[in-house]
Amino acid sequence: MARGPDNTPSWAPLVVLVAVGTGMAGAPNPGAVARISQKGLDYACQQGMAALQKELEKIRIPDFSGKFKIKHLGNGHYSFYSMQMRGFQLPNSQIRMVPSVGLGLSSRNASVRISGRWKARKNFLKTSGGFDLSVEGVSISADLKLGRDPTSGHATVTCSNCSSHIDRVHVRISGRLGWLIRLFRKKIESSLRNNMNSQICNTMTRAVSSKLQPFIQTLPVTAKLDAVAEVNYSLVAPPTVTAETLDVELKGEVSRRDHHSPPPFAPPALALPAVHDRMVYLGLSEYLFNTAGLVYQQAGALSLVLKDDMIPKDSPFRLTTKFLGTLLPQVAKMFPNMEAQFHISVSSPPHLSMQPAGLAFRPTLETQAFAVLPNSSLASLFLLGMSTNASMKVSARSERIVGELRLDRLLLELKHTNVGNFPVELLQALMDYVVPTLVLPRVNQRLQKGFPLPMPARVQLYNLELQSHQNFLMFGADVRYARSRRGGGAVRSCPFRFLRGPF
Repeated sequence: MARGPDNTPSWAPLVVLVAVGTGMAGAPNPGAVARISQKGLDYACQQGMAALQKELEKIRIPDFSGKFKIKHLGNGHYSFYSMQMRGFQLPNSQIRMVPSVGLGLSSRNASVRISGRWKARKNFLKTSGGFDLSVEGVSISADLKLGRDPTSGHATVTCSNCSSHIDRVHVRISGRLGWLIRLFRKKIESSLRNNMNSQICNTMTRAVSSKLQPFIQTLPVTAKLDAVAEVNYSLVAPPTVTAETLDVELKGEVSRRDHHSPPPFAPPALALPAVHDRMVYLGLSEYLFNTAGLVYQQAGALSLVLKDDMIPKDSPFRLTTKFLGTLLPQVAKMFPNMEAQFHISVSSPPHLSMQPAGLAFRPTLETQAFAVLPNSSLASLFLLGMSTNASMKVSARSERIVGELRLDRLLLELKHTNVGNFPVELLQALMDYVVPTLVLPRVNQRLQKGFPLPMPARVQLYNLELQSHQNFLMFGADVRYARSRRGGGAVRSCPFRFLRGPF
């Protein structure tokens, strides 16, 4: 198996594209869909055929021998041995879509050069020399059947059919009495042709089963997000292929790491439009993001406790009962000279809606205000409901999606009070300061950690575009495989355009 300078299998680029190039039919709607176009397969062909060529160059032709009979001279014996491959050229190669199968690999006008030694014996007469074998007009055709392992959710690939054909074989004999061997050239060339034909397909089948398939199995079908959640990118059904595209439909669902329970909603339909300009496309359903929101909200991870020591010292706003008393006098009367805390949380699972015009998101928050008593227990002051519209900048860094959230003005509602009724407008300035200054930076810090894409490591995405469609976002990109992270191998951040509108 050919390897890059960092000992990474050279099949990797083809694996990447196979991994994002399998699809399914007859299963529930996926949470993510990846697609490879013919442009992507052409790139895979460049990388994969270079690796295959190195495998074919490892072919070893076994020694063979035979008997000859010459009139008036009688019977003799010859042998061909120490044969070495001097080059296997694959000048015209292609990987194409094969509906209902997977991928079709073909190569035309390939050529091989082999050299070796020969020897012949007739009674006491012995002679030897060298030979050069020229194999031309080699054609190779193979089908790579794509499937799914129902246990692991990994993609599978097998060489389901292979054939090879050799147009011309020519042996050039050198050495003393070489004319003797040339008498049997036709027989020798036929033997070498048959041996090469069987070796080519054996090498192809062996490379797929022992190199390509095991490497595919190393691609993870789950990705850890953090201590709370993980995302499932397993295939949901066996592959389907059209004449123009290869799709893979993935589960695309976020779940608790310690406990998985199905969400109370199903993925909407996700059908990528017929576009082929980029090598790969990735559609991410709103279902993927909404399962994430559900998991984090149920785990209590979408909450934050704000204390006075988190506010800059030069701020005019403080989280103390004394300062709150300037807005709500009853607070200072009931709880004089005490610390205060704001417990901000998402009151219901956030729901993200995707449309061609952009992303629609209206989070609903709650702020529970407490006074911290001398014994460190908390006394409830009031409960505010908060809602807002938002906008988000989405970009890709390495193999992750990252985001930056921007909020509009907060709308406040008094939901409960233990300090008497009051107009919520009295707290508007305070909340307009607290949320953008203390809450939003922490949210964006988490968003900058990113959301992993279902792509193997060392894959660079460039020439990116992002479109919003009904129920899903679609990323389009060209692919470049980085064999080493040294010397510029790392992936740079690639910003997309802004998605504006509600969220």
